[in-house]
Amino acid sequence: MSTSLSPLLAPMLSSGAMRAVCDDTAYLQGMLDFEAALARAEAAAGVIPQDAAAAISRACQASSFDLDGLAQAATRSGNLAIPLVKALTAEVAKTDAQAARYVHWGATSQDVIDTATMLMLRAGIEVLLRDCDRAVAGFAALARAHRNTAMVARTWLQHALPMPFGLKVAEYAAALNRSRRRLERLREETLMLQFGGAAGTLAALGDKGLAVAEQLVIELKLSLPEAPWHTHRDRIAEAASVLAILSGTCGKIARDLSLLMQTDVGEAFEPAGEGRGGSSTMPHKRNPVAAASALAASTMAPNLAATILAAQVQEHERSAGPWHAEWPTLPTLLLVTSGALAAIVDIAEGLEVDEARMRANLDQTRGLIMAEAVAMALAEKVGKSEAHRLVEAASKQAVAEKRHLRDILAAAPHITAQLDAEQLAQLFEPMAYQGMSQALIDRLLASLDE
Repeated sequence: MSTSLSPLLAPMLSSGAMRAVCDDTAYLQGMLDFEAALARAEAAAGVIPQDAAAAISRACQASSFDLDGLAQAATRSGNLAIPLVKALTAEVAKTDAQAARYVHWGATSQDVIDTATMLMLRAGIEVLLRDCDRAVAGFAALARAHRNTAMVARTWLQHALPMPFGLKVAEYAAALNRSRRRLERLREETLMLQFGGAAGTLAALGDKGLAVAEQLVIELKLSLPEAPWHTHRDRIAEAASVLAILSGTCGKIARDLSLLMQTDVGEAFEPAGEGRGGSSTMPHKRNPVAAASALAASTMAPNLAATILAAQVQEHERSAGPWHAEWPTLPTLLLVTSGALAAIVDIAEGLEVDEARMRANLDQTRGLIMAEAVAMALAEKVGKSEAHRLVEAASKQAVAEKRHLRDILAAAPHITAQLDAEQLAQLFEPMAYQGMSQALIDRLLASLDE
């Protein structure tokens, strides 16, 4: 299926495995697989002769067809299936003129195209599931390794509180795992045969229509819907939504990493390599190239998904226009989703963590990051409002005088009257103020096995 990703740019925005799935030849073969399966199913149901089905199946090889010629003919016919059926009929006739009479018997163009799309989507889901497995495993391993590595938790891009780095990456693993489960549900519930004939009634097959459909899903290993769904595109829309959500999760992780890689932060880094992340002019640069690829892909995904959602509004029993908009959009969405996820796999499996820099950054605000810990301990003595007021005033003084908050508090009699030196020292130990972080890491990691 033709997409908007050029051969020059596609490797930056998609995985090699997904490019193989969405390749024009692969999509054409999916259409031919439908035609071959249709012939075999109709022969099994007694609709066409067995010899005809065998001849049609033998002819359904994408290598026998002219892609450029089919593409040009499609501009005149309105879709790719019409010239393909014509070309397939001619191909079958080369060896069996009688069998050629039964090509595409009782089907319509949309049956061919939509079912080929389902086959493409199935293969694409398998690619994404494999990469999800790798990314989830990579971040889970990081979570276990760094559950006691203290870092700055940031809100509104500002230092907030201490947190374990293991919690951050455990959240990544869990979010990706939720998308993995969505993909699995999609595979089980959404991959449906499209087979309805001209108007979705299977009229051309008389009383054999459902029998052919039942055999056809066995041939193609798809599910049988209650009825043809030519202009009910909720399944395609659901697939687009799942892909966009996965892309968004990848983008969130990539955004975090690009910020952690900033020179001023320097806490975690993509894997290094020869020629990777460099600048055309600045020899010292180490740019977040995987994160950039994921961010580019995840920026594209929502608008592609929006096109699929808009294409749900289709007229009557067969659509003119909205259906056509899906053809390049869904494979492009598959491609950019695969690109975002492949970049995240790279990060998950090769992330470099600078624990010393994380600890140094915790001390950057001269103890202010522990202000809440002090305020909560003090609140038990003097009440929350008064504790907040006292620690806020001490924090402002620490900033103004460029002194450590602990020193300000230790010199304040109204503070030391409530908290002794040992208590104050403990309150300024970051990992002593992590709340339920360790339990949350355990819960997040446990969710990966559900």
